[in-house]
Amino acid sequence: MNRLNEKVALVTGASAGIGRATALLFAAEGARLVVGARRQHELDALVAEIREAGGQAVALAGDVRSEGYARDLVALAVETYGRLDIAFNNAGVLGEGGPSTGVSEAGWNDALAINLTGAFLGAKHQVAQMLANGGGSVIFTSTFVGYTVAFPGTAAYAASKSGLIGLTQALAAEYGPQGVRVNAVLPGAVDTDMYREKNDTQESQAFITGLHALKRIARPEEIARSVLYLASDDSSFVTGTAALVDGGLSITRT
Repeated sequence: MNRLNEKVALVTGASAGIGRATALLFAAEGARLVVGARRQHELDALVAEIREAGGQAVALAGDVRSEGYARDLVALAVETYGRLDIAFNNAGVLGEGGPSTGVSEAGWNDALAINLTGAFLGAKHQVAQMLANGGGSVIFTSTFVGYTVAFPGTAAYAASKSGLIGLTQALAAEYGPQGVRVNAVLPGAVDTDMYREKNDTQESQAFITGLHALKRIARPEEIARSVLYLASDDSSFVTGTAALVDGGLSITRT
């Protein structure tokens, strides 16, 4: 349908999972891509796949904790395509788990640095460029954890990811008058490497599956379609939202 025809989109955490699926969908919808993650090999494979399908993509590997990397991703978009219209700040980690009284200061700081500060640094430079273009759409990957539901042993993850919702609202209020929309997508459990790392037994996977009203977990492509909605003009009057895409996990008690 080419809902993103000629748009320029930046995706972080693009080497796997939701980020990869979203980059592929954006490209199929006509966007020109800049993709970022820490793993160069996986980014190169993604760019090759997009190009083989007739799309346009370039990659830059780096660490979202670095403001220089955030600046360089935006600069690459402008140097390659002349503008930036969409940014999906998706890079994230589970962080150090276990009882909160045992979480190290370093583990706590690392989760915040990647999940929250990294997203802020990305948006800082993305929004500045979008203002020069006359507007755009910024999207963060948050989570239901710490928003509607909490689990023991997830303090760093919950705090860092729920902080993105406050950031979403602040940026949406600040830059809405200049045409920049800012939203967060809050997935439920998604079949990704991160999910399987956390839930590595049949019992754990069955428990998580049962929490959802749909009694299944999502495929990355299903979350990507919700991100596409927020990126496209289909959501032209949507900003400042925390959009649950959680298969009914937040409302289920059975």
